[in-house]
Amino acid sequence: MITKISNLEESRIKERFLNSTRKNLWYHIFFWLIVLFVLVITDRNQYEFHTTLLKEVVNVIFYAIVVYFNLLFLIPHYFKEGKLLSYAIFLFFSVLLIYPIKTLCLYIMFIGSPLIQQGFVDNQAFIFLSSLFVGASSTIFQILSDWQKSDVEKRELEYKTTQTELNFLRSQINPHFLFNTLNNLYALTLKKSDSAPETVLKLSEIMRYMLYECNEAQVLLRKEINYLKNYIELERLRLNDSFEIKLAVNGEIGHHKIAPLLLTPFIENAFKHGINQQLDKGYIHITIGIEGEMLHLSIQNSKGNKGPQEKPLKKSGGIGLQNVKRRLEILYPSTHQLDIVDDIDHYNINLKIKLDE
Repeated sequence: MITKISNLEESRIKERFLNSTRKNLWYHIFFWLIVLFVLVITDRNQYEFHTTLLKEVVNVIFYAIVVYFNLLFLIPHYFKEGKLLSYAIFLFFSVLLIYPIKTLCLYIMFIGSPLIQQGFVDNQAFIFLSSLFVGASSTIFQILSDWQKSDVEKRELEYKTTQTELNFLRSQINPHFLFNTLNNLYALTLKKSDSAPETVLKLSEIMRYMLYECNEAQVLLRKEINYLKNYIELERLRLNDSFEIKLAVNGEIGHHKIAPLLLTPFIENAFKHGINQQLDKGYIHITIGIEGEMLHLSIQNSKGNKGPQEKPLKKSGGIGLQNVKRRLEILYPSTHQLDIVDDIDHYNINLKIKLDE
C-alpha cells in the first residue's frame, strides 16, 4: 500500500514537472518570436522581406545559443560561485568564438548576393558587440530574476512566520476562555443554581463560535459582538446584583469584519482583574461604537481596594492582554490605537481599529 502511494506521489511530481517544463518552453518560444518580430521590423527597409526574415532568424538562433550557454553553464558555474573575473573572460571568449561561425553561416546563406555578403564582412565589430550585449543582458535579467525570486521567498517566509505566531497566540487564548467558563459553570452547579442550564447553553454557543467560526482570518463583526454578549451574560450569571455590568453597541455594524477573538481579552481582563477582586459592588462599562470604518471599544472597570495589610494586587493584564497587544501589532500595524489607563481604583481601555468590509 505504501509503495502504491509512493508511486502515485512520484507520478504526480513528474507530471507537475513536465507541465512546468512545457509551460516554460512556450514562454521561451513566445519570447524569441517577439525578438524576431522586433528585429524584422527594425531592419525591414534594408533588404527585401524574405531576405530580412532569413537573416534575422539566423541572428535569433545565435543570440539564443549565447543566452542559453550563459544561463545554463557560465552563470551557474562561475557567476554564482563568485568567480566574476573567470565568468567575464569565458563570456567574452564564448562570444568571440560564436560570432565568426554566425558570420560564416550568413555568408554561405547569401552566396548569390555579394553585396549582402560584403555587408556581413564589414560589420564584424557590430556582430560581435551585439552578441556580447545580448549575453550581458541575459546576465542582468538573471540577476533581477534571482532578486525577485529571493524577495518573494522572503515575503512568503515572513508571512508563514507571522501566521505561525498568530496561530500560537490564538491557541493560548482559546483554552484560557474555556478554563474560565468551565470554572463559572462548576461554581453554579455547586450552588445547584437554576441558571446552570442557561450557562450550558451560553457555553455551547461560545464553543461553537470558537471551534467553527474562528478558523478564518476574519469574521463578521456582528458575530464577534454576539460572542461578546454571550461571554458577558455568562459572567453575569455568577455575580450578584451589586455588580453593575453594562454593554452598549452604537452605530451601524453592517458587513464589517474583524480578526476573531480580538476584543474578548480586554473584557476578560476587566472581569478577571477588576470585579473578581471585589467582594461586593463594582462596575464594568463597555461601549462598542462603529462610525464608518472605525471601531471604538471603550471599557471602564473598577478595581478592588487594598487595605494597609493586604498584599499588592497582581499587575493587571496577564497572558490574554499581552497576546491581544501582539495580535494588534501583527494584524493592524498602522490602523489601530490602544490607550490604557491603570489607576488605583479604576482601569480604562480605549481601542480604535480601522475595520475591513
